[in-house]
Amino acid sequence: MLFGAFVFQALGYAPCAMCIWQRYPHAIAIGMGALLLLALPVLPILIIGALSALSTSALGAFHTGVERGWWEGPTSCTGSGLDVSQMSVSELLPSASSSDPTLILCDEVVWEFLTLSMASWNAILSGVLACLWLVAIARHQKGRWYEAADVS
Repeated sequence: MLFGAFVFQALGYAPCAMCIWQRYPHAIAIGMGALLLLALPVLPILIIGALSALSTSALGAFHTGVERGWWEGPTSCTGSGLDVSQMSVSELLPSASSSDPTLILCDEVVWEFLTLSMASWNAILSGVLACLWLVAIARHQKGRWYEAADVS
């Protein structure tokens, strides 16, 4: 999922702030997967991986709601709720305060497939990944239960 986000960015689809937020849990889940390869204590790693996938799925669902206008998003990256009379010069003229003058709005869909935006696809696919993590937890727990039963 994270690789796909970087591919879209390389193709010219600049991420908004909420898109960036959705990347952090993916990075954590990747780290947990790498730790599993090292055979470190498994259950905590599985739980953190599942929570990471669930959190990015939830962020994607929230972002989808912002894009669809179901609820308001953060005023820092949406077209709604901005009161220009209360904004500073640097906020009104982003090029004066940063090297990137482009503000990518979180409430605009810049790409969609089958009527679903990137945030929607992230919510769905991350939900599937979270289910896989939960299955891994269940299998791990089942295996531990069997091991405990074999010992006694």
